[in-house]
Amino acid sequence: MSILITGGRVVDPGRFVGIADVLIDAGKITAVGPKLSAPAGGRTIHAEGKLVVPGFVDLHVHFREPGFEYKETIQSGSAAAVAGGFTTVCCMPNTSPVNDNQAVTEFILERSRLAGLANVLPIGAITKGSEGKELAEIGDLRRSGCVAISDDGKPVMNSLVMRRAMEYASAFDLTVVDHCEDIHLAEGGCMNEGLISTELGLPGIPAAAEDVMVARNLSLSELTGARLHLAHISTAGSVRMVREAKARGIPVTAEACPHHFTLTEELVRGYNTHAKMNPPLRTWTDVQAIKEGLRDGTIDVIATDHAPHATQEKQQDFTEAPFGIVGLETALSLTLGLVEEGVLSIEQAVQKLTSSPAAAFGLQKGTLAVGADADVVVLDQHEPWEVEPAKFRSKSRNTPFAGWKVKGLVQTTIVGGRVVFEANPVER
Repeated sequence: MSILITGGRVVDPGRFVGIADVLIDAGKITAVGPKLSAPAGGRTIHAEGKLVVPGFVDLHVHFREPGFEYKETIQSGSAAAVAGGFTTVCCMPNTSPVNDNQAVTEFILERSRLAGLANVLPIGAITKGSEGKELAEIGDLRRSGCVAISDDGKPVMNSLVMRRAMEYASAFDLTVVDHCEDIHLAEGGCMNEGLISTELGLPGIPAAAEDVMVARNLSLSELTGARLHLAHISTAGSVRMVREAKARGIPVTAEACPHHFTLTEELVRGYNTHAKMNPPLRTWTDVQAIKEGLRDGTIDVIATDHAPHATQEKQQDFTEAPFGIVGLETALSLTLGLVEEGVLSIEQAVQKLTSSPAAAFGLQKGTLAVGADADVVVLDQHEPWEVEPAKFRSKSRNTPFAGWKVKGLVQTTIVGGRVVFEANPVER
């Protein structure tokens, strides 16, 4: 079916910003320009006063299937994604079994096809079972549909294994993604190490646990020439090292999560388990460094690290509760907060959600160029709403943003030329 989106402000970073119509036919963008003709027998979406942008691309989600479907499924995670404007999401491999082989990869792709919502792209494990010892069959993972490799929450501590992974990844044109954490420095920690962790009597995770591994990974990327993507950086030291590495020409990209540029460790007071994530919420100084990294381009990507958990899991003592929060349905509004603050322009904000993440993994997504897949979002940048976790499409409710009054709502999400989400703001 053909779709004409009329009268919106089109923001296609690096290509076009202005009032225009967007014409979609046979699942592709066929024209962007003024006063396009409505297709015979097609549908018209009126977008006056709205933004029309490429579908968002999230490089870092956990959809829990296979193995932990009580937290999230590919179906429910995809529903949350399109409600938040994400048309393409990349799933980390920490499922059960771990996605370290062709069978699991193909299972995820098939479940995504059956869901019929977002494009769900698997990230394969670096090592078998994510145990950090023996490399997974990286070529098979690539051929079966993986778009990157990572051991995610179990960082590869053995530097020789990580070097070999980068060498193989380069051979297969894959990006290596790392959760930068020295597990020995972080062992037993559950929040940022500092004054507040001391006051609360909670074991801390020092910023150095992240910084040490960022330094190692940058050195290995420089040695091997492999594309490196640093997940959810959270410290001022990480931002500084990435900035310096880019100046030296190291092929590195980095992502920041909305919670790391919005919240600080202060939220842990009261032993709020919804404020428990890894890497942990850091200090005000770190938050400012993340914002500056986003502003100056050191940090290329905004990703959610969407990590659903069941209610009873987050109701445990702080030290026992799992790390992680959900983020797909709040990321847009929190990112638009940076626009209101003057940290980013609207074009920069959209770029960090679309073309920049697509480029980091070499995906043909995140653009409204003629001939591109028709993954499109119509959104109201200024529509106010209150975060009500009970209304999330995700199966899980673990968010620290409950009750927040924010702005920015997705009105329509189109994937491959099909309308997969339409919202009534009153319902949110």
